[in-house]
Amino acid sequence: MAVRLRSLDAGSITCDESLSAHGSWRIGGPADIFVQPSDCDQVVRLVQFTREENLPLVVIGKGTNLLFSDEGFRGVVMKLGSPFSGLWIEGESVRIQAGLWVPRLVRNLAAAGLSGLEHAAGIPGSVGGLVTMNGGSLRRSVGEIIITVKAVNREGRLRVFSAEECGFSYRRSIFQDEHEGERWIVLEAILSLERAERRDVRAEALRIMEERRRKFPLRLPNCGSVFTNSPEVYEIAGPPGKVVEDTGLKGLTVGGAQVSHHHANFIVNTGGATSRDVLALIGEVRRRVHDRIGAWLACEVRYVDPDGKVVPASEACE
Repeated sequence: MAVRLRSLDAGSITCDESLSAHGSWRIGGPADIFVQPSDCDQVVRLVQFTREENLPLVVIGKGTNLLFSDEGFRGVVMKLGSPFSGLWIEGESVRIQAGLWVPRLVRNLAAAGLSGLEHAAGIPGSVGGLVTMNGGSLRRSVGEIIITVKAVNREGRLRVFSAEECGFSYRRSIFQDEHEGERWIVLEAILSLERAERRDVRAEALRIMEERRRKFPLRLPNCGSVFTNSPEVYEIAGPPGKVVEDTGLKGLTVGGAQVSHHHANFIVNTGGATSRDVLALIGEVRRRVHDRIGAWLACEVRYVDPDGKVVPASEACE
């Protein structure tokens, strides 16, 4: 299979690549085939090939919001990395590619005196993940400033979606699941920003980044916030970190996975954690919180199972 892929010129190809090296939890078994395309044409050839051969395909960037299975992945993992890190500024609009690192994006916007994405300062993922998850912080989301998103489906067909067509809601978009029977992969986005003083934009981004550094555990491998700040839970008991802490679960441990002592909405890998450990811990936290407040915590983190299914980790541990 890898030989056939190489003949298609679909990118850099590795067999049995450990996914633990590509996720911020440092967890995951080997992927049968790991491909890093260098341009859009290679992406199109790769997705067409996987569809024709009926191969499972998962697309990753920085892997900061993914939990890979201990068993790895029996298909093709496509990583949109540095070749997809372009950024073009035209007036108050910015076109960005999926592999661009979010902190770099925020720095470039600040340098250009463009405001609107400071809330994402310190989010360690890539643009593709940020758009797919409608990510952000301080109860804000990138979808608020998106004009269009360019994506590709498994047939290799390119399409430009308006912001309305993206179906943005809190930490949700159509790119997370099938949409009208098709799965779409984010390649680019165009943002609408506002002009502001560079020093003010930079100062706000730095303030938010320093607050994240102060609040969040950085020493041990983790994926950032595990549970979403859903309105239902927030109205009952507050943000998820507070809810988990008030339930007395800081330090709760399963195997090598632990609810962080530093911030209760983080699960850290204390050493040798497996995906089973993390899922079991998520399940236990959700059950205990539900017993106390009568509502279920939902997960931002998505679990990639060996056969290609990508679901919220809260579904995988049920």
